[in-house]
Amino acid sequence: MSQQPQAAVGAPLSRVDGRLKVTGQAKYAADHDIDGVVHAVVVDSSIGRGRITGIDTRAANALRGVLGVISHLDKPRLAYRDNPGPFPGQRLRVFQDDAVRFFGQPVAVVVATTLEAAQHAADLVKISYDAEKPSTDLTRSPAVDGPPFTRPYARGDAQEALGSADVRLDLTYRLSRNHHNPMETQATIARWDGDKLTVWDKTQWVIGTRNELAAVFGIPQENVRVLSPFIGGAFGNGLRTWPHVTIAALAARELGRPVKLALTRRQMYFTVGYRPAYEYKLSLGSTRRGRLTAMTHDYKYETSRYEQFWEANMALGQMLYAVPNVSQNVQIVPLDVSTPQWMRGPGYGSAAFVIETAVDELAHKLGIDPIELRLRNEPGEDPSTQQPFSTRRLRECFRVGARAFGWHRRNPRPRSTRDGDWLIGTGVATGCYDVFRREAHAHARLDADGTAVVQSATHDTGTGTYTSMTQVAADALGLAVRNVTFRLGDSAMPPAPAQGASTTMLSVGSAVQDTCDKLRQQAIRLAVEDERSPLHGVAPDDVVVRGGRLHVKGNTARGEAYRQLLARNNRTHLEARGSYTPEEESRFSMYGYAAMFAEVAVDARLGLVRVRRMLGVYDAGRIISPKLAESQAIGGMVGGIGAALLEHTVTDHRDGRIVNANLADYLVPVNADIPDLKAVYLDGEDYKAAPIGVKSLGELVQIGVAPAIANAVFHATGRRVRELPITAEALL
Repeated sequence: MSQQPQAAVGAPLSRVDGRLKVTGQAKYAADHDIDGVVHAVVVDSSIGRGRITGIDTRAANALRGVLGVISHLDKPRLAYRDNPGPFPGQRLRVFQDDAVRFFGQPVAVVVATTLEAAQHAADLVKISYDAEKPSTDLTRSPAVDGPPFTRPYARGDAQEALGSADVRLDLTYRLSRNHHNPMETQATIARWDGDKLTVWDKTQWVIGTRNELAAVFGIPQENVRVLSPFIGGAFGNGLRTWPHVTIAALAARELGRPVKLALTRRQMYFTVGYRPAYEYKLSLGSTRRGRLTAMTHDYKYETSRYEQFWEANMALGQMLYAVPNVSQNVQIVPLDVSTPQWMRGPGYGSAAFVIETAVDELAHKLGIDPIELRLRNEPGEDPSTQQPFSTRRLRECFRVGARAFGWHRRNPRPRSTRDGDWLIGTGVATGCYDVFRREAHAHARLDADGTAVVQSATHDTGTGTYTSMTQVAADALGLAVRNVTFRLGDSAMPPAPAQGASTTMLSVGSAVQDTCDKLRQQAIRLAVEDERSPLHGVAPDDVVVRGGRLHVKGNTARGEAYRQLLARNNRTHLEARGSYTPEEESRFSMYGYAAMFAEVAVDARLGLVRVRRMLGVYDAGRIISPKLAESQAIGGMVGGIGAALLEHTVTDHRDGRIVNANLADYLVPVNADIPDLKAVYLDGEDYKAAPIGVKSLGELVQIGVAPAIANAVFHATGRRVRELPITAEALL
């Protein structure tokens, strides 16, 4: 950690880009005004499996303003050089054959001078098929072994321990498919200048999109530039380069014009990923005093036939509790669907719902308080690796949360509290998420006017990256926040990891800290070696910078401003590059933790569930921006409410069609669903996890929300629901 005075970090600052957003000046992917741009609309398959036997484009091409229709019949030249995707298998290759692999697959694209003409022409394209019945039902299709990331795990002898356990639970859970549904739909603008491609895209990884497009079109990576300065929410569906990005670039190349392609809300349900459905069987064994002795996990989830999707769904079953005997067996079910995609809290959120509602069920069966049962099974070290925890303050999270939530007033007997026709219940659950660390780079420039520009090819999906990185940079440089500009979202900038898995603050923040420390130290060296400087001859470690002025520690009178230093030395600027590279193997087990509390009301006659209040208490390390952290927690709780009570993608298994592919029928929380939500972050830091003391946060705040609500529903009604979402029908 820098020894600089900390004025910006830890302050509840408003977003530095807030004014741009509320005044409409922030440009999202489809907002960029590119000279000569034309419009593309994707034609989707209307069958779930089969082959295309014919494409009639005569009516579409005859329409005024239509520039062309492209499909596999045109045999478009695409290299598809080796660029391994995130999942084993072969990624979908657009317009390369006549096969239809899922309902809604892109099978053609229409380009026209106006969006209206392109939309009309897309409706006029007639496609004939040799259709087959698709397999889209997780429960009725055969499972196979998962990819290497999901190989079976075992410690001890779980089956023997279950057989001898004082208390045993055998439970089955079903979790529905969820879609990301960010406010901004996916969009891409592509422009070619000779053999150089520029793309304005909604992406959570400009470097990854650059690499993918270079591989697809067979050109050097340096010939591709990807720009994504603002993102209107993503939750994971911007972590891949989806087919529409390739289609936009292909159309731009074939027609020699810049092309804009924006997916409709309906199309977002078919081609840009989703949280997969699960069928999860869990068995628990314990002593009568509540010591867990065994836990077995057998589950399967859906994937496409052309790729083997995986997500981190095994860790919680291995390390959350001190269970001596554990087994895990994971399978995937290949279906005629598009490939799933990581969604906020991927894997962990699904596993947490199962584990945390099962632990609650065990607590009720044993007559032990749910918090007390969890504390009795707290591990002293990571049971799966025998490593010490970098920090694990879960006990403190529960203690602080129980006091603030009023847990002591809870009558443990289900269906014991009423408010008129409403049954009242409270529930609790643990949240936990890994600390993922990735290599990141940054560049900083200090100009002669005393202002600084810092940049990295990272992203801001609405999380507040512009603001939090500005805070880190401002303190490291000793500048006021208003004198620092942070830039991001450009693949030409120093490389950074994807904005996912809660890596950005830790990885990019540490790179920004390193970069700005180097720049500040460069200025200090210039001053102490300058005979004309009042700091000449002072040891560099004895100089600090505050408000753009370098001075001796404890003697603010002896010093000078950056501006004076650079002007006297005829420097227009100073600059530095820095980076963060995590060690290859950590000696510590690193996770963020949460204690989630929920109170619900359930209408005794109608089965309607309303969340009344929620509290989350988090062990997330050092909090760089309290205001942003609170916003993240509230958003995570809202997402968890949706997963628990509302969100459910419905598929017609006859043809693979998603029947609720819109925001009228796919329900997400609205303001009326959002009650009193509070977040508490424990003071502290974790310098074993990161040079700047942070841990994971963005995913953590959603994990544990759905099980806390489900446990509260049980406490209110006495009815245990093991499916998501929890519906009124399940409670009647």
